[in-house]
Amino acid sequence: MNYRLISLLIGLFLSKLTMLMMVPTILSWADHDGLTTHYMQSVGITFIAASLLLAIGRKKRTSLAHLSMRVRDMFMLTTLTWVVMTAFAALPLIFVPHTSYTDAYFETMSGVTTTGSTVLSGLDHLPRSILVWRSLLQWLGGIGFIVMGVGILPYLNVGGMRLFYTESSDWSEKPVPQTRRYTQQLLWLYIGLTTLCGLCYWLAGMSVFEAVCHAMTTLSTGGYSTSDSSMAEFSAASHWVGSVFMLLGGMPFILYIQMIRKRQLRVWRDEQVGGFLALIGVTSLCLSIWMWQKEPIDYIDALRLSLFNISSVVTTTGFALSDYTQWGSFAVVMFFFLTFIGGCSGSTAGGLKIFRFQVAFKVIYQHMKRLVHPAGVFPRRFNGREISDEIITSMIVLMHLFFLTWALLAMALSMMGIEPITAMTGALTALTNVGPGLGDQIGPAGNFADLPDAAKWLLSAGMLLGRLEITTAAVLLLPAFWRK
Repeated sequence: MNYRLISLLIGLFLSKLTMLMMVPTILSWADHDGLTTHYMQSVGITFIAASLLLAIGRKKRTSLAHLSMRVRDMFMLTTLTWVVMTAFAALPLIFVPHTSYTDAYFETMSGVTTTGSTVLSGLDHLPRSILVWRSLLQWLGGIGFIVMGVGILPYLNVGGMRLFYTESSDWSEKPVPQTRRYTQQLLWLYIGLTTLCGLCYWLAGMSVFEAVCHAMTTLSTGGYSTSDSSMAEFSAASHWVGSVFMLLGGMPFILYIQMIRKRQLRVWRDEQVGGFLALIGVTSLCLSIWMWQKEPIDYIDALRLSLFNISSVVTTTGFALSDYTQWGSFAVVMFFFLTFIGGCSGSTAGGLKIFRFQVAFKVIYQHMKRLVHPAGVFPRRFNGREISDEIITSMIVLMHLFFLTWALLAMALSMMGIEPITAMTGALTALTNVGPGLGDQIGPAGNFADLPDAAKWLLSAGMLLGRLEITTAAVLLLPAFWRK
């Protein structure tokens, strides 16, 4: 294991986090909210840790461009980065009243994994610096996961991601120049869409501060809000804006870059995007018709509520607009199953990802045809690429690990005295990075504050496992991983 290289890179990430912490620090100083000194302490601690890691990493005089990165290093770096960054990014949240480090870590892990589960209440009265920091955490996690989904996971062949292998995924010879070029393009695209989202929110009636915070948490499909009422606090126009940009955040960002290069806007030609948009459209129409017949509500309002809530769950954003658990049994069952699906690969969305379900249906269809024509040859292709046995194997492994982890996590939560619905949906929403679960305690109208501290640590681990596609972190438990 190249611990020096890992130390160097994590030190670089922490140095960037130190600079990002200056944003709420400056805002705290401008607002005179009394937290400026506490922010400076957090900045100082993080800066010292970054300096120590950089000093360890630069023990030998070698430039970053000439350092070699192996598969084993990538697995370790990917997991440690999220754990260490969360540990230090949680420091500013300790200063929120009645918040322990456990709560701060849970809130931060939920932020950087763009899950959106929260333990905080009274958001309408919290200092603006705290609200901005929560939004920044999700925005940072969103771009981090885009880069990981485009460049790292396909290279590691995690969960069938090899289907989306691009030149940015090639870490074999010259990783730094290739990755830097794609990272810069993705970052500018991310900034541009966030700015556009904020402008639309402002035109829809939000204040500048609210628009900026919600733009960061919408495009990152995170779901943190500046109000306890979440998006129900704002106008109907802002709900339509949120739906559009949640969908944009749930689609592959590398596809946007290709569209700009080729000047083509037919995103639905991508098999994954077509399935994603069809799923959102069909389920939204079905649920809106159900609501229109059951509730005294105008059909346009029913469509708005359905589209927003379904987009929020499928893209794993987790914004709350209304308590959909009160819409009847059909709605509750639909939202439960939608929690599994998630967005597209290479997006900011979590979940199992829709392409895995599409590939699974192709394999099922191929198997059925072979039963009818045993001697037939039926190729498996997705978006013009062959679906190899290796890809299918890695998908099967991920699916089994997902359901095994879900079962173990839910049982562990139930052993703490948590009632079954809360335990099962809490574990599920952590692994899929959706945010709210079902039930009165952690449903769309509740939060995770009343759960035991041990449950919050378990759910934090679940959020991390879900964001890293489980296999990336689980491989560290293998004895073979640590052998030379």
